[in-house]
Amino acid sequence: MEPVNFLFVKIFARTKYFSFVFWIFNIFFLLCNRVYEGYSFYMIGQRWAYLDNFRGTFRWHICFNFVVLRMISFGYDYHWAHRDSHFDHKKHIQRCDICKSGKTCYQSLQERGVQNDKFSFMTYLSYLVYAPLYLAGPIVSFNAFASQLDVPQNNLSARDIAWYGLRWVFSLLLMELMTHLFYYNAFAISGMWKELHPMDVFIIGYGVLIFMWLKFFLIWRYFRFWSLICGIEVPENMPRCINNCYNLETFWKNWHASYNKWLVRYLYIPLGGTRRKLLNVWVVFTFVAIWHDLEWKLLSWAWLTCLFFIPEMILKSAVNAFQVESTHGEFVVRELSAVAGAITITCLMVANLVGFVIGPSGISWLISQFLNREGLPVLAGMLLTFYVGTKLMFHIHDAKQSSS
Repeated sequence: MEPVNFLFVKIFARTKYFSFVFWIFNIFFLLCNRVYEGYSFYMIGQRWAYLDNFRGTFRWHICFNFVVLRMISFGYDYHWAHRDSHFDHKKHIQRCDICKSGKTCYQSLQERGVQNDKFSFMTYLSYLVYAPLYLAGPIVSFNAFASQLDVPQNNLSARDIAWYGLRWVFSLLLMELMTHLFYYNAFAISGMWKELHPMDVFIIGYGVLIFMWLKFFLIWRYFRFWSLICGIEVPENMPRCINNCYNLETFWKNWHASYNKWLVRYLYIPLGGTRRKLLNVWVVFTFVAIWHDLEWKLLSWAWLTCLFFIPEMILKSAVNAFQVESTHGEFVVRELSAVAGAITITCLMVANLVGFVIGPSGISWLISQFLNREGLPVLAGMLLTFYVGTKLMFHIHDAKQSSS
């Protein structure tokens, strides 16, 4: 598929309908890989069927999801480089603190484009199978990757990289401690949470989120550490702790951050960006669900997230309007934001429980558990706790702003 994609890009990149056909081409293969579970030898012929008994435990079609993202990145970067060959990207890049210091940030590497000879098949193949990022990312754009082949990253010194690896070891020890002392994930997988009190369900739901955050934190930082040793800087996934996110937009920018950058660059902005935000989030999150796997519970998770996004967007617009008109705007905005933060954290817990634990069939059970005599006080206490936690996040943000 990789050589076919390369030829497709080279032939059709300068045509008017490239984007439409290119997306269909890649999504088609993405779905085929999942439907046929990586394909079987018996599809070639019956005499080859015996080889299916030796497929092993490594499911290449799962990791191939990341390869599809890299193929799309290569195609679009090549398409934009030739469509906008007269366009000087450097004039449109806002210089950040990193760039002002004489170093080059990731955003600059991604946006300024590369020389035409970098779009060769060997560079393309190296990008697709780059070992440190092949299994799980973080996701790096083709422009950023190709730019660092001749000039390795200079933002982090050897000492910085060593300290980064040591912090990863400390995080691994924390994970070991958590899995030995707290059994959130075991309760969720076994289904025993259905027999528990609503307060216990709330604690398990929140614990599962913390477990998932730390698990992916370890995976992504390990591979980023490996990539940094090789001289390729990639975006940091999980740059902010999950307990320091109080709205959906901040959460998604700081969860799978490199994937968020990819989605914004190659899907959200081409669809119209903020001009069609209410419509675009449905397309983006549906793609995210399909990209992860073909399961109804993931589609339920994606569409629930979109539903939760809509009131947040409306509330932000209303708050901004109220802030302009009211003399007490700052106080009211912070209070409304804290209430919205409490609701958002609760919605995130529900969406992730539905998407990764209980499935869409468990929504009615979850609602019935929290909207009865025992569950309502727990729900009220949960919202109050998250309200206080959100106010604490505001103070942390203010302290950082005043110190910088």
